[in-house]
Amino acid sequence: MIEIKDLHKSYKMGSNSLHVLKGLNFSIAEGELVAIMGSSGSGKSTLLNILGMLDEADSGSYTLDGVPIKNLNETKAAKYRNKFLGFVFQSFNLINYKTAMENVALPLYYQKVPRKEREEKALKYLEQVGLKEWATHLPNELSGGQKQRVAIARAMAAEPKVLLADEPTGALDSKTSYEVMDLIQNINDKGNTILVVTHEEDIAHMCKRIVHLKDGVIVEDKKVEQVRAAQYVK
Repeated sequence: MIEIKDLHKSYKMGSNSLHVLKGLNFSIAEGELVAIMGSSGSGKSTLLNILGMLDEADSGSYTLDGVPIKNLNETKAAKYRNKFLGFVFQSFNLINYKTAMENVALPLYYQKVPRKEREEKALKYLEQVGLKEWATHLPNELSGGQKQRVAIARAMAAEPKVLLADEPTGALDSKTSYEVMDLIQNINDKGNTILVVTHEEDIAHMCKRIVHLKDGVIVEDKKVEQVRAAQYVK
């Protein structure tokens, strides 16, 4: 599903250059649930931006579902993002003046899905995350955990090939974090490929594989025995 070969990325810092990614190689098969870990400055945000087509590598290759991702203008990058990817962010990134249903339906609007079909799909995905009865509520009427559930429903509504979750539990307490990870595990159980960027060990072990980044290189890539979040959800 994802193939990264010899990926390099540097940023200009005045007259100097900061080499952030130093020849990364890894692949992710369809249906995997992978945690990307690393301290601040390890390169995980840069990697996620490249995977999310928000930035481009200086050299190396990135292939997504058999499609080489390179030399994309903003229009093509946006088209590929809509086709391939769903995003979940630490800060939820919901639009405050739109209801839960309208937020979930937004990716479908950009895909030019007719309004009635958008609303039906949005309700379906809200139901899957347990928030159908909250469909007409605005984000400021929702708890942090509910906002993240809406964000996950929005990410899934366009039925992406890969879900990219950037610190999805970072703004949540432990109990709510485990509820969100239970939801992510259930989505993965249905065959969806998911990448979770996290700095939390317990969250990483709720994935099936952990990739550790340090100073722009992969220092460890191991499969782990998955801890099911459901056991912590009362």
